[in-house]
Amino acid sequence: MSDYILKVEAINKSFRQHQVVKNISFEVRRGEILGLLGPNGAGKTTVIRMIMGIFQPDSGRIHFDREYIIDKKKVGYLPEERGTYDETRVLETIVYFARLKGLTKAEAVERAMLWLERMGLKDYARNKIEELSKGMQQKIQFIISVIHKPTLLVLDEVFSGLDPVNQNLFKDLIRELAAEGITILLSSHQMNLVEELCDRIFMINKGERVLYGKLDEIKDKAGIRIVNLKTRKKISNISLAEDNRISNLQINGRSVSFHVLGDYSPDSIINMLPEGIVIDELSIMRPPLHDIFVATVNRGVQ
Repeated sequence: MSDYILKVEAINKSFRQHQVVKNISFEVRRGEILGLLGPNGAGKTTVIRMIMGIFQPDSGRIHFDREYIIDKKKVGYLPEERGTYDETRVLETIVYFARLKGLTKAEAVERAMLWLERMGLKDYARNKIEELSKGMQQKIQFIISVIHKPTLLVLDEVFSGLDPVNQNLFKDLIRELAAEGITILLSSHQMNLVEELCDRIFMINKGERVLYGKLDEIKDKAGIRIVNLKTRKKISNISLAEDNRISNLQINGRSVSFHVLGDYSPDSIINMLPEGIVIDELSIMRPPLHDIFVATVNRGVQ
């Protein structure tokens, strides 16, 4: 057996002589959650649509577990643009899409009711889709994408329209599906959620790969540490040694924060501080994915 479910090799795509995807390659391994990231217009949705067979790449290849993606019944897809019909009823909508994926009507109804109960929507089975809130509709779309137990699940902006409670529900569901062996390609602008769920990320900007790998390794390569400390007494200013490596210095009473370029130990950071400052609390962290995302995009537009 291969160690990947999806393998994208050097794909390119242009529209009206404008190249929107440039020589993109990555793979998604069995049972993992890979984050597909990028700013608006970076080419993420075009990549996803090529994976789904909606577009064909101008060049390059897309493999699905050693084979080209032919059997769409192995794939679940939650698109950014929703694909349900407002006039149809919830249960019949789910059953319709489940049968397209090969389930019998009895299987589709049974699984649909189980999922609706899990989502807290069992009492809405006979309602029309248009009668549901945006968050409820998102739950229906999610059920449609997973009801056939896909091998590969592609989620494009899955957290859109969800309140914090339902974001937590979806995070738990995504983790459960990955634990069951489903491979997940997750595209989202909500960096904090991506950071919680994904071990590896693939980021594109202007159609090109800019980051790819394990999240921990990407954070280490960023070469920045964020320092937060609280002093015993309030201070109004502070002079730090090696200030050429310091940025984003902020002072608020007893709280001080700054960024350090390089991998410094707690002792070396304490040595940067002027004598006489008594520290009550000190934390040294790698930058969050949000900061890395913004910095990477900004580098690309300079």
